[in-house]
Amino acid sequence: MSDSSPLEPAARPVLDIWCELQCPDCRSALDDVRALRARYGDRLELRLRHFPLEKHKHAFAAAQAAEEAAEQGQAWPYVEAVLARVEEFDRKGEALLIDVAREIGLDAEELDTALIDGRHILIVDADQAEGKAIGVTGTPTYVIDGERLDGGKSQDGLRERIEEIVDRLLAD
Repeated sequence: MSDSSPLEPAARPVLDIWCELQCPDCRSALDDVRALRARYGDRLELRLRHFPLEKHKHAFAAAQAAEEAAEQGQAWPYVEAVLARVEEFDRKGEALLIDVAREIGLDAEELDTALIDGRHILIVDADQAEGKAIGVTGTPTYVIDGERLDGGKSQDGLRERIEEIVDRLLAD
């Protein structure tokens, strides 16, 4: 190693959150996500990963819409706004996705076009395939430092376990 080479900054821990935007359990998990964001700020990277469940017929479209919201710089605000209205999916269907986009100031027409042209399908498909490959069966599921934590059955103690892992990783 050369003395003149700059040192690489330590990579921050990554928490993959396998989520589905029509899932009431994912809505409940938002409090934990907010708490983790508040505690760690930019020392922890939170990555939304899509895992649409077959039992929710609008989940695949919602995942694509979230990707378009990310393209427009509003991923988490959009995700939180959609999850806050999960119960409306049965009544409004995919129109809810456009309504939420408009309400939070996204280009709703572009989001609608993205749903029609399918520009984000490959991202959603890749997330779902990766999730299946690592054993994700439901949402929310968290993966940090190679450990999978399933919140679909119970979220009790998951935030504390994530905090233990993040604290250890940040201390290393």
